[in-house]
Amino acid sequence: MRSSRTNYTGILFLLPSLAGVLVFVLLPFADVIRRSFTEMPENKWAGIENYITVFQNTAFQMAAGNTVRFLTVCMPLLILSSLAISIFLNNQTRLGQLLKSAYLVPMAIPVASVVILWKVLFHQQGLLNGLLTAAGSATVDWMNSKYAFWVLVFSYVWKNIGYNIVLWMAGLSSIPASIYEAARVDGAGEWKIFTRITLPNLSKVFYTIVILSLLNSFKVFREAYLVAGNYPDESMYLLQHLFQNWYRELSLDKLSAAAVVIAVVITLLVLPIQKAFYLER
Repeated sequence: MRSSRTNYTGILFLLPSLAGVLVFVLLPFADVIRRSFTEMPENKWAGIENYITVFQNTAFQMAAGNTVRFLTVCMPLLILSSLAISIFLNNQTRLGQLLKSAYLVPMAIPVASVVILWKVLFHQQGLLNGLLTAAGSATVDWMNSKYAFWVLVFSYVWKNIGYNIVLWMAGLSSIPASIYEAARVDGAGEWKIFTRITLPNLSKVFYTIVILSLLNSFKVFREAYLVAGNYPDESMYLLQHLFQNWYRELSLDKLSAAAVVIAVVITLLVLPIQKAFYLER
């Protein structure tokens, strides 16, 4: 009786959250799925015509390609660099605490301030071009050239690396020091300690960071939009720009179909990652 009563109590605590998810997430998304099979504004049944239109759209192809490129570049760069910095900081004492706080500063900076920083650094008459001019080199239009993509990569990594460092360090601090001491007594080298002790004990943290990095990479939009507008350089034209333009044009049928496609893609990416890094451990 006590066990069943405890289970019901847990369900009662979960009900408000479940109701909120149902009302504000699941039901609206169900309506998006419905709209993806209709022709707007007549609201007529269109079958898979919207999906065919989306996949044949050159803007969608370019935005999807840039997003995939952004994912493949940013995720390994962010995860590996934050892990390396975390291991370094974990071996420090006072310096580690100071630097850990410093890496959190980008998260506290408002988006408007980040946009001003971008303009100061990467404007055609900004700081970097000023340094190039002083060095006798030609100026570069950073936000309207092939460099725009790498500026976006730098912004994403700079903005998110602090949060990942905190997560890595939380995982590192949970590993007992006695395990490392025993391994060193047995003659294990630093590389073997890292691969046989550190990484296996960080598997759950690794899973969390991979998922968060994946989801955040699909939301890199505000800074690029505020700096470059609706139509930035082609190298940094991502799916978020395309969705914004379709929303502004009230192309809700294409927007709904593309949203369903992206939701399916993210689900197909998350489930194997979850199985590989979490459920099997």
